[in-house]
Amino acid sequence: MAWNEPGNKGNDPWGNKGGNDKGPPDMDEVFRNLSKRFGGKGGGSGFSIGAISIVLAIALAVWAFSGFYTIKEAERGVVLRFGHHIGDVGPGLHWKATFIDTVTPVDIASVRSIPASGSMLTGDENVVQVELDVQYKVSDAYQFLFSAVDPRSSLSEATDSALRYVVGHSNMDDILTTGRAQIRDDTWAEIDRIIKTYNLGLTIVDVNFLPARPPEEVKEAFDDAIAAQEDEQTYIRQAEAYEREIEPKARGQVQRISEDARAYKEQVVQDAEGAVARFDKLLPEYKLAPEVTRNRLYLDAMQDVYSHTSKVLVDTKNNGNLMYLPLDKLLSGEHQQAPAAAATTDTSASTDPTNSFGSMKSRNVSGSDTSITGRPTREDRTRQGRE
Repeated sequence: MAWNEPGNKGNDPWGNKGGNDKGPPDMDEVFRNLSKRFGGKGGGSGFSIGAISIVLAIALAVWAFSGFYTIKEAERGVVLRFGHHIGDVGPGLHWKATFIDTVTPVDIASVRSIPASGSMLTGDENVVQVELDVQYKVSDAYQFLFSAVDPRSSLSEATDSALRYVVGHSNMDDILTTGRAQIRDDTWAEIDRIIKTYNLGLTIVDVNFLPARPPEEVKEAFDDAIAAQEDEQTYIRQAEAYEREIEPKARGQVQRISEDARAYKEQVVQDAEGAVARFDKLLPEYKLAPEVTRNRLYLDAMQDVYSHTSKVLVDTKNNGNLMYLPLDKLLSGEHQQAPAAAATTDTSASTDPTNSFGSMKSRNVSGSDTSITGRPTREDRTRQGRE
């Protein structure tokens, strides 16, 4: 049943009760009232030109004012016109055509991070727990927004793939100890290579390779291995320090020995030259009196030898009792405190053709031969006669 038919009991959708049905408002009347308010004559069915101009001016002002926007210092604005990229805008106050242009600000200064971790198989078929943290920045705002549906997710998958590739080609000892820096660099390079083809508009700032750890079942054994490697490095450093300490001393010792050798060389050469000069002067004397010169040289040599020793040699004709005379004590004098010298005796049966009596002779430190009775020997008397 329609609402205006008889018997509807006044069910008016506009809320008119009691049969007072006036119907919906007349739109022409509404427009005429508005026209009168804006200076119209009220006889027409539309706005006047002035009213339309005012409305358009107000709408245009509101539209123009709504187009101002601000881009922060750390941001870049991506401008789209009807969905087409027309450029980027930098920090500051800008204007856009509302309902025509769309500006999306993107933070390009903040450093963001993505973690990556998991149990991975190494190149030597061991399992290691690895953790990685990748820090990145937005380098291209447009590519960051529209090159991939979720750039962060794409970077996370690229990081996981690169990390598993590098760990799978490395040994466990390198991952846990000395090769961590190389693994970090290789992972960084692999991530850059992967995301370059996707044009994500991201730049990797840093890659933090956190300390890896072995499975809990073998953790103690690996801790011992790591401690041993650290001790190895400690000993190497100590050896290097010892080397740096010893090397200068050795070089100094070598230099000192070289200087001593040169000095000894000069001394020997000079002594030899002096001996040659002395023999050159002695040669004429030897030619004049060979026997006397030869005996004199012998006596000088023996005097030089015996003047530096405190031993007493006693020569006897027969193998009788050995008589020891402390001549070294007597010659040293009472005023000198010389240590007792060990006496070396040589007893031999010899026949002296110059001594028919076979008397015992003692050789003193002056080099002259004197019999025990105090009489000079035949050699002394012969030498004195020649002199």
